[in-house]
Amino acid sequence: MTQEQILEYLSAIHDPEIPVLNIVEMGIVRSVSFKEHQTVVTITPTYSGCPAMRVIEEEIIATLKEREIENVTLKTEYFPAWTTDMLTATAKEKLQNYGIAPPRHIVQNELVQITLPQKITCPYCLSEKTKLKSAFSSTSCKALYFCENCIQPFEHFKEI
Repeated sequence: MTQEQILEYLSAIHDPEIPVLNIVEMGIVRSVSFKEHQTVVTITPTYSGCPAMRVIEEEIIATLKEREIENVTLKTEYFPAWTTDMLTATAKEKLQNYGIAPPRHIVQNELVQITLPQKITCPYCLSEKTKLKSAFSSTSCKALYFCENCIQPFEHFKEI
């Protein structure tokens, strides 16, 4: 068994809150390593209190067990913290196509502005004539916006 095979298996696990994305392209899976007779999967939650992490952990164990990988250790790392820059370009494109405005790039080593941007590009019509409606949407990692051009509500995956 190789790291690449394990990552391929884990790519079949989708985020329960954003089912268009898998946990590898989200950057939740940090690494796969082997220690003696153990397969060690290192993960990082997108938020320290993310309610989906328990489900994701159970899915990792079940997915690997289905492939007869029995001795799995999950290692959770909180440092460095997960950021939206860990989303792959493919993940951001999938968010856009799914109707969620993807997060923008964060410049490292700068102070993070906690306020939400007022103008986000609409994932449907690409207009910038948008308004923030709520800082929280279906999950705490998304905000609700409204496009004045195509008259569509949409979510924005917050930059963190």
